[in-house]
Formats: sequence, C-alpha cells, structure tokens
Amino acid sequence: MHAWICDHPLGLDALRWTECPTPALPAGHLRVRIHAASINFPDLLIVQGKYQLKPTPPFVPGLEFAGEVLELGDGVKGFKPGDRVAAFGGLGGFATEVVVPAALALPLPPAFGFEAASAFICTYATSHHALLDRAALQPGETVLILGAAGGVGTAALQIAKAAGARVIAAASSAAKCERLAALGADVTINYGSEDLREALKRLTGGAGPDVIYDPVGGDLAEPAFRSIAWRGRYLVVGFAQGQIPALPLNLPLLKGASLVGVFWGEFAKREPAANRALLNTLMQGQAAGHYRPVIDSMLPMTELPTAFARLAARDVVGKLVLTT
Repeated sequence: MHAWICDHPLGLDALRWTECPTPALPAGHLRVRIHAASINFPDLLIVQGKYQLKPTPPFVPGLEFAGEVLELGDGVKGFKPGDRVAAFGGLGGFATEVVVPAALALPLPPAFGFEAASAFICTYATSHHALLDRAALQPGETVLILGAAGGVGTAALQIAKAAGARVIAAASSAAKCERLAALGADVTINYGSEDLREALKRLTGGAGPDVIYDPVGGDLAEPAFRSIAWRGRYLVVGFAQGQIPALPLNLPLLKGASLVGVFWGEFAKREPAANRALLNTLMQGQAAGHYRPVIDSMLPMTELPTAFARLAARDVVGKLVLTT
C-alpha cells in the first residue's frame, strides 16, 4: 500500500508519499481499500501539531474516507468483503488502504458515491450535533453561519434549512456569498467588505440571530456575540482563523444567551448510541435529498500538499476530495 506519512518534526514539509507495509488486522476491525478521502480543517491542524488530537509521529493523517471492505478481522459481524463503507477513523485516510474499527464503519447505499460519502460524516455530524442537539434549533428561528462557505458551513446551511430555519450565511468574499445564495441561503453577509454588526441589525430588524454557528473564531466572535438575540445560543465549533477569542462574560449575561461548546468527536466517543442514531438520521436526510455534500473539487491522492495549500488559503467552497 501507499500512504502519506507525517514524520517528526511536524508540518507540511514532513509529509511524504511512500510505500509502506500493510498494517495488521486486529479483531473487530475492517481492512478497507480507500477510494476517496476528504480534507477537513482539523487534518491540517493535526499535521501541524496544533490540534487537540496529537498522534505520535510517524503517522498517516486523514480523518475520513470511503471505500470497499477487503477483509474482516475476527469477530466482525454485519459486513462482508466488497461492502461499500464510509468512516470517520481519526487517522489513516490519506492512503490506499486503512484498518478501522468496524464500529466506526457506516454502510453506504448504492446511490451514495464514494467521493460524496467521504465528505459527509465529519461535517454533517458536527453540524447536526451543533444545531439540533446543542442549540435545539426550532423552525422559524434565524441562524447566522460564520465561515459558511467551508465544509462545516455548507453542511450547517443545509441542516438549518431542512429544520425550517432562516439562514444568514456569512463569508469573506462576494464570490463565496454568491455561491451560498445559490446553495439556499436566505441572505448573505460579505464580512470582507461589510460591517458584521450593522448587517445583522439590518437583516434581523435589530433582533439579532437566535443561533450563531461559529467555526471561525478570531475577531468575528465578539461582534457576532454582541449581535445575538435574547436567549440566543452561540455555538463554538472551531477556530479556523487561528485565534481563540476571549469574550467578556457580561455579554451572555446581558443577552440571557448561552455559550455552547460543540465537539462532535468527543460526543461520538462518550455517547455512542446517541451518535449512531444521529448518523442514521443523517443517512435518512441524505437519501431524501436534504443533505448533499458540496464538493469544491477532486484531486489525486498524491496531491495532498496542493489540497492543503488551497485549504490554508481559504480557497475552497465546501470540501476538497482526494481520490485513489
């Protein structure tokens, strides 16, 4: 097999595409031939040593992938060679083969292609957990999505619309806002050229958004929180801008608002039954046509450094997918 190995010291320069031994197959695991793997922002942070997950080098990065089952470990039930699956394995996705716990594998229906399936689990599970579990989003409420053109942002847009919410999609350029409008956003804000607070005041009649979905952090967090509605819920999803903001704690007090942490990966570990139900709900929504991963472009697996460069430059709408 071939894989992208991240050596020590960490960083994009530490990545090398190389032939390596096929890993052993422990009990309870599947060996999967990878057909597609998508790139998530945490993948970039993991390679740079900036994420909460810090694997010991050398390791194979790649959070999620889709492919075909090659072999079953002892004790595995419910799968057979040739089955089509997707998985959020945490590591190992940027390769031609991977070994993954069978409990993490999600069976795929025939109509769900490998490329789209590889771009589905992380962003949609994160956004569904955030909006419907943590924020208890209700029909008719207004949702502000920051960084709406990214992978989790486009997933959040679809999930919020399917839940009956009004969506304000905010992004850093006019071109991204135009694309978000085509994807179903009710209104957009270009925070590269508009004042975020003034735009929110205008678009909500001064009331502010009921839910704010924030995977960006940085200098957008405080003006967004100052604009939140009474009893609003501010979802802390990530820090794509690189800076972890510090908010004055009088702001949630004055608005009767909640600051809500979202960590889907930890939720999946601590509450596996609830997570399985969430994934089943997502697959039903996908089959019904509500949830369609937005794929910016597809590249060969060997072009991971190019894909990372585009992600770091925020030159992506939706997800980048690597194919073998």
